[in-house]
Amino acid sequence: MRLPLLTLSLSLSAMALTLTSCQISQPQPKQAKYVFYFITDGTGVNTVLGTEQMLAEIQGRWGRDTLCMTSFPVVGVSSTYSDNSGITDSAASGTALASGTKTYNGAIGMDRDTGLCYGVAAWAHEAGVPVGIATSVSVNHATPAAQYAHVVNRNFYYQIACQLPTTDFDFFGGSDFHFERQYSSREYRDSVYQACQDSGYVIARGYDDYVAKAAEADKMILIQSLDRSLNVDDGSLPYAIDAKPGELSVYDITKAQIDFLYKKSEAKGGVGFFLMSEIGGKVDYACHAQDGATAFREVQLVDSCMRLAYEFYLQHPDETLILLTADHETGGLTLGCQSGGYVANFGLLQYQTCSVDAITGHFHALRSETKNHVSWEQVQEVLRQDLGFWGAVELTANEESLLKDIYARSFVGKMPNETNLYSENEPMAAVAVHMINDKAHLGWNTGGHTAGLVPVYACGVGAEQFCTHNDNTDFALKIARIAGYKK
Repeated sequence: MRLPLLTLSLSLSAMALTLTSCQISQPQPKQAKYVFYFITDGTGVNTVLGTEQMLAEIQGRWGRDTLCMTSFPVVGVSSTYSDNSGITDSAASGTALASGTKTYNGAIGMDRDTGLCYGVAAWAHEAGVPVGIATSVSVNHATPAAQYAHVVNRNFYYQIACQLPTTDFDFFGGSDFHFERQYSSREYRDSVYQACQDSGYVIARGYDDYVAKAAEADKMILIQSLDRSLNVDDGSLPYAIDAKPGELSVYDITKAQIDFLYKKSEAKGGVGFFLMSEIGGKVDYACHAQDGATAFREVQLVDSCMRLAYEFYLQHPDETLILLTADHETGGLTLGCQSGGYVANFGLLQYQTCSVDAITGHFHALRSETKNHVSWEQVQEVLRQDLGFWGAVELTANEESLLKDIYARSFVGKMPNETNLYSENEPMAAVAVHMINDKAHLGWNTGGHTAGLVPVYACGVGAEQFCTHNDNTDFALKIARIAGYKK
């Protein structure tokens, strides 16, 4: 029996209302209350995979020893080019990661066309969410600076440092402030410290000092000891492979950052937090030096920080987003050398016990002790202790001959040091580290950056949005949507 047209019309209208009502009553997508935005500098897909394969080979098997971050449910990749080059620097990539804006190499928080560009950290702060910015290098280095500063040249370190206390962000962490030569005197350093204190920041030096001061601090800056900054290196924390007990690490900073921001969130009624950390700042340094063992140990340190975030996620699984990516790849790392055939021996890197920088330091100490009359036997002992040569790492006659030639040219004669972007090394240290890389069948194509794809790992609320071929301009905008920040 046919329904009258009026009855049919009313029935369809009722059905439409019912459907509309069902749509309105559907639950809204969850928002990320706690955001972990991690960046590992200079880290390509092969940098992570090489670490996993090295760890597996150390255990006596082929394959991967899966890291925490690579076991995340969402995996993607990202391109990294800048506004004026197919190969980015850390300033342009840091700006893209912070704000979703492509800019030219060297610029921090600056758009070529419109001037200042603000990022997700500022959007979170405007939303009333506690904000923390941290790194394993200096707090005014390119990647962390891109989250809060605006300069036309990343090398304007003093200018960047002076902008930090004006942000009113809740937490900063890193090695210290680093300054260009014309601002390297103590008065400029002290003026920045004073400006931070005048803006309400408590400065803690080391994790124990953080623990002692955190309860009374409204805003915190966690950095290393002044002695290390003045006499060793203000530009970065020690490599994981070189770290001594008691020295501040990025793991300590991450632990403090989570603790401080969570307590601030609870004090504000549980509003959540935005945590950005360049936990892999020194992966880039090691790759510039083409130091595979040091880079892989640094990736392990990155993963330990990711585990801290994952432990937090397990306590707040419906409110937390964890995201890790990199600003670019450094070194053009290949897992296999042209001359090696289908062979990998990454486990050999376990016998390298310190970075190429530290090996250089050991040779410098020998030069000082002997008034520059270092014997071949003394050089051998350093290489035996630091790289396992003439022991676990066997050398061919040609390899030993090469090392003796470098000894004659650099310790007996004069030979220029090998330089990279962040360090200058003894020829013997550089050649020996290249040698163990070759024996492990690691290949390097450059001492600089490449356009290679970088990995993306995500877990938690909204993580599925990163399961794609991302661009570095995507992350800040996606985070803002997932967390409900207004741009």
